[in-house]
Amino acid sequence: MERDLLSAIAHRDHPIAAPVSEANLDRLLRRAALPEAARVLDVGCGEGEWSLRALELVSSAVADGVDISPHALASAGRAAAARGLSDRISLHSSPAERFSAPEPYDLVLCMGSTHAFGGLKPTMDAIARFVRPGGLALVGEGFWERPPTPELAEVIGDYRDLAGTVETAESEGWLTVYAHVSTLEEWDEYEWSWTGSLSRWAAEHPGPDGDQALAAAREHRELWLNGYRATLGFASLLLLRV
Repeated sequence: MERDLLSAIAHRDHPIAAPVSEANLDRLLRRAALPEAARVLDVGCGEGEWSLRALELVSSAVADGVDISPHALASAGRAAAARGLSDRISLHSSPAERFSAPEPYDLVLCMGSTHAFGGLKPTMDAIARFVRPGGLALVGEGFWERPPTPELAEVIGDYRDLAGTVETAESEGWLTVYAHVSTLEEWDEYEWSWTGSLSRWAAEHPGPDGDQALAAAREHRELWLNGYRATLGFASLLLLRV
């Protein structure tokens, strides 16, 4: 069973696709204070929830969503149609590093997708070319709430603490103007939704695909509950291009 499909199923009940509540998603986007006719780029858009909500908040805004998953893009297209936003968002099947645009954007979103560029620093360098001078980026990135075990760090990846994460994000012409650190409650809602959606789907689809989905859900839950819960954090950084 392909990884993109597993991810799409896992995010069905939590299309925000990050440990962020709906209320805090709105708060972050409102802090961006997008102008009329704003241009928004959502890199690694997934189901498109972030960019679609931005369009709902600013009725004259338009957006581009970029992702490599056909399943996520199809879900984003259905969500846009259901919310009457299809004419204001264009969805692009493309690797993030290959996407190009004729005009700069007022806001670039990259929520939990910095792996597409190889990490936080390469992400900030890459998306700088998309943001107009004085424009904003909203970037979601993991960080260590407390020092991990060497074994956990090897599995999860190379993150810094919160101060180091902000320092990395600001290293080349960016200034943090607001941020949100996800709460344990937000993490638990995200992870129970992720593992629960996949487990429910597995129960409804007995056979090899269901077995793979259930195995993936159990493996993920084990790593979360006995590994990174309350150790791995998530910061949503609103950064000004200076």
